[in-house]
Amino acid sequence: MPGSLPTPRTEVAVQHALLCARIAADNKAHDVAVLDMRGITPLFDFFILATANSRRQVHNVAEEVDATMSAEGEKRLGIEGYDAGKWVVQDYGDIVVHVFDSDSRGYYGLDDLWADARRVDWESD
Repeated sequence: MPGSLPTPRTEVAVQHALLCARIAADNKAHDVAVLDMRGITPLFDFFILATANSRRQVHNVAEEVDATMSAEGEKRLGIEGYDAGKWVVQDYGDIVVHVFDSDSRGYYGLDDLWADARRVDWESD
């Protein structure tokens, strides 16, 4: 489009992080959090944390996030934990999405581990 400037990658990452949070919540995940990791680690910009009630729901949230990110032109770089279904982590480069069952979220304590990260208010955007 003539006259328009490309969207900076950081803005794209922000929008995709918010989108991943919404997709998780739309698929009945709870305690959804978006952590702004910029300035804390150079490895990624955002963590999305979400809790599901069952193995099936963990899978569903992970699959819906992946389908949405794929539709947005984002390639998943890696996935771990899908077969076990207690904690699925998906790496999209700038964004890392974690979908836990309740026990795993408490056990790994990423909310506490990354407590210095700013929480992004994804529900009002």
